[in-house]
Amino acid sequence: MPNRRILVVDDEQDIQELLRHHLTRERYRVVCAESGEKALELAMGSAFDAVILDIMLPGIDGFEVIKKLKAHSKTRSLPVLMLSARSEDADIVAGLELGAEDYVIKPFSPQVLVCRLKAVLCRRFQESCDDIPIIRIPDIQIHPRRREVVAGNRSIELTASEFSILQLLAHRPGWVFSRAQILDSLRGDNHTVNERSVDYLMAGLRRKLGPHGERIETVRGVGYRVPGNACAGEGGDRESAVSSLGKALSSSGKRRHT
Repeated sequence: MPNRRILVVDDEQDIQELLRHHLTRERYRVVCAESGEKALELAMGSAFDAVILDIMLPGIDGFEVIKKLKAHSKTRSLPVLMLSARSEDADIVAGLELGAEDYVIKPFSPQVLVCRLKAVLCRRFQESCDDIPIIRIPDIQIHPRRREVVAGNRSIELTASEFSILQLLAHRPGWVFSRAQILDSLRGDNHTVNERSVDYLMAGLRRKLGPHGERIETVRGVGYRVPGNACAGEGGDRESAVSSLGKALSSSGKRRHT
């Protein structure tokens, strides 16, 4: 995805220059910020396609930066890839729950980070999801193209990871997905996230869905599923919805591993 504009937020000059070098080689346009305050100023004042965000920054930290980005209508949909030396499960889960699309741990491979950024941008711009109809679980509507969820008559704000989990489960109603399978769909080949993280994310997803969260069933000792009665909405039947979504997820998976 050449010519995408990337905001790199890190207080280490060496990291900034390393990322600028590798991203520029891939024809991305790079702007760097050394603090959380500067990052917010740039993000609010100019258009970016993604943010690579460190956590440990002078002034406000990366967690506070992503909170502010996701709280503002102008930057709410801006994809964030977190890059940090903090490798504890609690930090990774916190980043994902705040809305990060991915979490990469330092020290890191620049080539791997670029691949992950490409996967984030592919998901963001939904290049393969143009023909996916609405997916319906009883009382829940999932709009893949708009990345929106309606439960009952209420629009639900989900993080990128929560939306991806719900979409994955709805893709195969009745199927049981193990924690490892859910993690693989979220993280690709990144095994730094413990399977316990899935339970944290699932708890957050159910909490946001309110009484409709019970539509996500726990299969003890195995994983999670939604009931086997999801269906397509506008423009197609259940089989066409599953087929279209399956092709999109398969295509997205191939891009993540390219």
